[in-house]
Amino acid sequence: MAWRCSGLTNVELIENMSKNGLIKSARVRNAMKKVDRANYVLDKREAYEDAPQRIGHGATISAPHMHAHASEYLLTYLQPGSKVLDVGSGSGYLTAIFHHLVSPGDGQPAGKVVGIDHISELVDWSVENLKKDGLGPALESSQIEMVVGDGRKGHVAAGPYNCIHVGAAAPTIPQELIDQLAQPGRLFIPVGTGVQEIIQIDKDDSGRINQKRLFGVTYVPLTDQDKQRRSPH
Repeated sequence: MAWRCSGLTNVELIENMSKNGLIKSARVRNAMKKVDRANYVLDKREAYEDAPQRIGHGATISAPHMHAHASEYLLTYLQPGSKVLDVGSGSGYLTAIFHHLVSPGDGQPAGKVVGIDHISELVDWSVENLKKDGLGPALESSQIEMVVGDGRKGHVAAGPYNCIHVGAAAPTIPQELIDQLAQPGRLFIPVGTGVQEIIQIDKDDSGRINQKRLFGVTYVPLTDQDKQRRSPH
């Protein structure tokens, strides 16, 4: 159904995903409407296609419906005032969506979203993209923080996190990310080297872990900087 969802504008793209059941929550729909995908891609002509796009350095920006899925599955934990870690933040697109979900304004508590990527050029570019999308003040106030680092190890300095999203497929689930989940907290991560699937890991108030398989996917691998730079993508 995702192929039906492309639009001529950002609003049309989001509305089409809603009409086809790929976005179910009004909160996710409203947050995604605030983030213009054209500010986060290289080929502006395909900004509103519901398809992945290469962004250089062996990285891609996922199809919008995958960002919608991630937001929907994490939504219970994406509350005003929550802390979020976006691993493999790439262009900064999903980081921006998360920001609007945890820092909605209107007198509600402001959360914090940390985007982490080990390609410094992508981190620099993502900061430029966020500023183009009107999020310079959120960067200045540290409601959004973009850092260079190995996302497989998380980012301890700003944790623990109510939500951790991983935007590339790991061969196994990094224990460091589970350790940095808050109690309660949720991790959304693609796992696998051949066949991949999204794994949802919940940590409850007592620190107990529950793991659930959600659906099959195809993501670029979560790897080290050197391997990613050598990627043909």
